[in-house]
Amino acid sequence: MSKKDLKDLVKNLQENPEVSSKVKQRIQEFQEVNQKGNKTWFNELCFCLLTANSSAKKGIEIQNYLSRKDGFHTLSQGKLTEVLKRLGHRFYQRRAEFIVEARKHKQIKSIITKFDNVAEAREWLAENIKGLGYKESSHFLRNVGYHNIAILDRHVIRALEEYDLIDEIPKSLTPKKYLEIEKKLLKFSREMGVLPSEMDLYLWYSKTGKILK
Repeated sequence: MSKKDLKDLVKNLQENPEVSSKVKQRIQEFQEVNQKGNKTWFNELCFCLLTANSSAKKGIEIQNYLSRKDGFHTLSQGKLTEVLKRLGHRFYQRRAEFIVEARKHKQIKSIITKFDNVAEAREWLAENIKGLGYKESSHFLRNVGYHNIAILDRHVIRALEEYDLIDEIPKSLTPKKYLEIEKKLLKFSREMGVLPSEMDLYLWYSKTGKILK
């Protein structure tokens, strides 16, 4: 299939009231998070730590549970490990470790909003938050209201390969390869007149039938 086919796919999804309304709702939710404080942003950071090599659905389930109990901020590493294991996370020990380690940066909104652009913010996240690479850092930034960034997860990359925006699915997603593929997706989004944050949701839906976060 070709890039034209992908454009047609995205246009059809945009014209589908059920899908487009859910996409707009998600974007609005990201904007609402953007207006909140450090605590909400830190909760979202922990969500993105949980979704790495796991699933957004599982991450949302655990985030909802721990947010009610302020667990991301207060639980010991041992207790967090117990909770993550009980709730079915595959990597409960490592993720508990990453969350506790990330508490050094609880004032995450204050840190991120000092950067001049989203690329610098992502670089800082990937270098300073244990457990975050470019993909997870991009995921976090999108979820707190930054739009001009690509979340290159396996569903999105598969769609890009299927519609010939990239030649092949890379064996490993190095920072250099990530930026190379992101550049193509950002260009495609501009051509379509769609925010990259929206494009991610449309591509994800095309592969999963779901619009999560």
